[in-house]
Amino acid sequence: MLEIKNLSVGIGSKPILKKLSLTLKKGEITVLMGPNGSGKSTLAHTIAGNPNFSVKRGSSILLEGKEIRGLKPEKRASLGVFLSFQNPLPLPGVSVLDLLRLAREGKDDALELRTKAKKYAKELGIDESLLFRSLHDGFSGGEKKKIETLEAGILEPKLCILDEIDSGVDVDALRNIARFIAKHRMPDASILIITHSTRILKYLTVDKVIVMRDGAIIKEGTMALAALIDKKGFENI
Repeated sequence: MLEIKNLSVGIGSKPILKKLSLTLKKGEITVLMGPNGSGKSTLAHTIAGNPNFSVKRGSSILLEGKEIRGLKPEKRASLGVFLSFQNPLPLPGVSVLDLLRLAREGKDDALELRTKAKKYAKELGIDESLLFRSLHDGFSGGEKKKIETLEAGILEPKLCILDEIDSGVDVDALRNIARFIAKHRMPDASILIITHSTRILKYLTVDKVIVMRDGAIIKEGTMALAALIDKKGFENI
């Protein structure tokens, strides 16, 4: 699904990612772990096309074999790249359903979309009234994360990047989010969960665990690697 080769990224003259290579397969859930400041979110935003990050020559980002490095964020989104944000900004005047209808225009019937959104809200433990309120306007941290998860479920992206979807949520919300991800994963799509803790892995089985530090991937493994991190910390990996 996604193949990254020799990715070097910086802000101005400051390097962040250093010749990073990564492959994400269809149908798999991958967890990207690492301490704060290791470059995890920079990688996510670079894949999504954030123009604030400078991608160096020789870097390659392939989505289903297509080079997307030079594409704008909206074009990458139309190709199936989805990124949830750590702290989504409010969008006053535009309800959650308004945004979903716009994003799925020409693909989903409005009534079917509304019915599906309500169903997903129930699965995630979201108060249905939030669907009719301005997006993230006055939402709690947990509500924002659950709405971002709902959006991913509705949009059905080919590459779903969830950046710290487990931070700022209580145990019940985390369990609902993990169950939702497991239930709605698609065989022809890939999910990348970015986190600095192992909390979500108590409720979700993943296919691969990757550890980043100082802008580079230092180790890959299975759920056993996450258990080792939980026991010994990142410094001993």
